[in-house]
Order: sequence, then structure tokens, then C-alpha cells
Amino acid sequence: MKALIFNPDLSFGVVPDPVPSPAQVLVQVSAVSLNFGEIAFRSAQIRPDHVSGWDAAGVVVRAAADGSGPVVGTRVVTFGWSGAWAELRAVDTAELAVVPDDVDLALAAALPVAGVTALQAVRRLGPVQGRRVLVTGASGGVGRYAVQLAARAGAHVIASVGSPSRAEGLPELGAAEVVHGPANLRGRVYGVLDTVGGQQLAEAFYRLEDDGVIQAIGRAAKEPTVIDFEEAGSRSLRGRIENFNVSTPFADDLAELVGLLSRGELDAQVGWRGPWDRAMTAADALLTRRVQGKAVLTLP
Repeated sequence: MKALIFNPDLSFGVVPDPVPSPAQVLVQVSAVSLNFGEIAFRSAQIRPDHVSGWDAAGVVVRAAADGSGPVVGTRVVTFGWSGAWAELRAVDTAELAVVPDDVDLALAAALPVAGVTALQAVRRLGPVQGRRVLVTGASGGVGRYAVQLAARAGAHVIASVGSPSRAEGLPELGAAEVVHGPANLRGRVYGVLDTVGGQQLAEAFYRLEDDGVIQAIGRAAKEPTVIDFEEAGSRSLRGRIENFNVSTPFADDLAELVGLLSRGELDAQVGWRGPWDRAMTAADALLTRRVQGKAVLTLP
């Protein structure tokens, strides 16, 4: 089958078809979404025939041998830590959700890693009704989902972006305020969903309310975080940082997000969409912050 592989940059190659385990379905892929992390932080030890990719949507062409999961012909969105960027994908039935006919598969493909990460991170803040929640990197894939989901949970959402142009559309998604970096934030916040790391994470920590919490989700800044705890102690008595890692399986959370998308209660925020032979263009746009939200590749 045809697949996108790192050799060393993204290019097409021919690799063996995946062989599903008894608890996996085989999916003919219609669309994949790219994530900043799987490109910027890819391993230097990837095999030449390794198929990367976390997010894909398509149609089941072989049902799971153990009887779990959907039947042949079902439209699905899928997650896994590899194998998405190919014509066929074998995926665990616990890592997929059925996609209704009224939902574009290309939009569904944008949901798994970014959407589920945002959903789980908002939950881990605890009750946020009426509380101030800061989202750093709010213009990115996880960030735009986090703004929407935190606002749905009743939070007063403050979106932090790198430039005024990156703020486009965030108020419509639920951001009550938009700031240019946590250093420009006025007042304190109860919760922080941080996708940037580095200095922005430190600045956000200094601005926590007593007993406030940060979910440290990403490290898009690619720099270490240095915190002056004497400075922090003078502002927040018991603020804390929690290292966020997304939890699997994804099936239930994916189904919840697909439902929101189908009902028009969530916007997939696809900022770049094109055929998969433009993968390098899409990847470069992601790495250089020229995509607002998600980048999606469609297969023939």
C-alpha cells in the first residue's frame, strides 16, 4: 500500500498492508490530520518503512475477528500512536468511534489527539463554572478545542496567542478575553491549559490563584521551563503544576466529540486542508505557525 514515511522528510513509499489482530478493524483511510508533536518531536530512530501518524478517519473494510467493533462499511474516526498516514490502517476497536453520515470525515479526522487532549485536560481542572481559565497556545489545534470545551464547561476563558493575527475567531469560539502571552494577563486565574511550555508556563504559574492548577500539556516552545519559586510563592500560596498525559482508550471521548461535532456544538477548526501529496506543505505550515487550528490531508 501507499504511505507517507519519513525518509528523512515526508515522502511517499510502498509498505506492506497492515495485518489486523483479532481486536482490530481494517480501515480504508479517507483523511488524516497532522499534529505539531508528531512532526516536531519525531524520533531520530524511525525505520525507513515505519508509518507514522496518530489521527485518521475512513471506512471499515474488514471487521474485527473477535466480533468487537463496527461492521464493514461503517464510517469511523480512529486513534493510534502510529499507522495513520497510509491507505489502510489496522486499529483497535477501543480506539475508534462511529462517524454519522452528516459529519465530514475530514473534520472527524481532526478530533482524536487534539480534541481528546483538550477534553481530558479541561476535566482534570475540576469544576470551572464561573472561574477564570487561561489557555496558552490558544490558536493551535489543542488550544482551539480547549477554548471551546472550557467555555462549554462554564469557564471565563482567556486565550493567549503569539500575535494579533493568531487571535482570529477565538472570541467566537468562547474566549472572553484574548492576551498576547501570559505576561500580559491582568489578575489571576484558577486554571491553565498550557500547550506551550517554557517561559509561558513559568509566567502562567506566577499568575495562579491560591490552589490554582496548571495542566502542562505541550512544549511547543521547545525550551526549558525555569521557575523562580520565591517569586511564585509571593503571588500564589498553593498553586501547582500537573504533568498532563492523555489517557487511552479513546473510544468514549471520541464518541462524545463526534456527537458535539454532529450537533453543531463543536467546531473542528480545520485551518489547512488539502490532498495528501501536499503533506510537506502542510507540515511546514504547522511548524512555522501558519495554521490556525488543525491541518488535514485527504486521500484520493
